[in-house]
Amino acid sequence: MASLNERLSINLPGSFYIDDSCTDCGLCPEIAPATFRRHDALGQSFVWHQPESEPELALAREAQAACPTESIGSDG
Repeated sequence: MASLNERLSINLPGSFYIDDSCTDCGLCPEIAPATFRRHDALGQSFVWHQPESEPELALAREAQAACPTESIGSDG
């Protein structure tokens, strides 16, 4: 389960976030490219855009459910 205390500082502020347990498997940007991006220098993915529409929100939730390390959190 993602930890708000371990939230990556590069995440855009908002309800969705990725914590430091991310192994950058590439799954979340593949599922929800409007919300998640990979940061090559960090070797982790991050939230670069908070979901604004129902389709974006549905894809972000799908990515959250599929995350193998449970690194995606949502406090909203």
